[in-house]
Amino acid sequence: MSPFTGSASRTEHWRHLRLTVDAGVATVALDRPDKLNALTFGAYADLRDLLPELARDGSVRALVLGGEGRGFCSGGDVDEIIGATLAMDTARLLDFNRMTGQVVRALRECPFPVVAAVHGVAAGAGAVLALAADFRVADPTARFAFLFTRVGLSGGDMGAAYLLPRVVGLGHATRLLMLGDPVTADEAERIGLISRLCAEGEAHQAAHALARRLADGPALAHAQTKALLTAELDMPLAAAVELDAATQALLMNSADYAEFHAAFTGRRPPRWQGR
Repeated sequence: MSPFTGSASRTEHWRHLRLTVDAGVATVALDRPDKLNALTFGAYADLRDLLPELARDGSVRALVLGGEGRGFCSGGDVDEIIGATLAMDTARLLDFNRMTGQVVRALRECPFPVVAAVHGVAAGAGAVLALAADFRVADPTARFAFLFTRVGLSGGDMGAAYLLPRVVGLGHATRLLMLGDPVTADEAERIGLISRLCAEGEAHQAAHALARRLADGPALAHAQTKALLTAELDMPLAAAVELDAATQALLMNSADYAEFHAAFTGRRPPRWQGR
């Protein structure tokens, strides 16, 4: 996600979601509460385009992804997406499925941590959006369900068969993706699907507190850690440790690394610059 842009203009107006930015923390809210924030073609496309734009902007250091109303996201809209896809030919269907995968790639490849604030339902594509985040903060009402086989499709949708085994292990991932059974917040915490279980009604507050902590920290170190976590998932050890060595050598020339030493010797908190 390069900071260099061409002729296309940037926008702060997103029709299919709500964006706010406060001192380096972006909040993206899926905003169809009457439909449990079911995703439309436009919502997918806005998410796909928004994340690279925030990355190019350079001022965002953490992002909270949440849903308005009673739940996080109920997945693709049955009427607006499933009904429409029945009339599409293979080429058009491939375009659509590639777009949904691009949203997951954007979540994994953006140079800032993403915190999903999950309450209520996170089903189908909604469960995958939460899965693709770096952190999942949930309250006891959260329910995760990877429902793709329940509608006659592969459970490996939007990268779920790649990401889920790496988060919860192959055994749990096989069960969740093949059967589509819902997972309660307690079980999600037990199998490692969520990062933190908070009190009911506090998922958004806890997610924003975590995002604030991340945004106030060493942004360059966070960005490189996220990049390595993603890049090294399929690397052999020799390639991974070599990439680690090259990354650390670069960061040891950063302003933040020098600032840590100055702060430590000066007995003061570091003033992170993200460079």
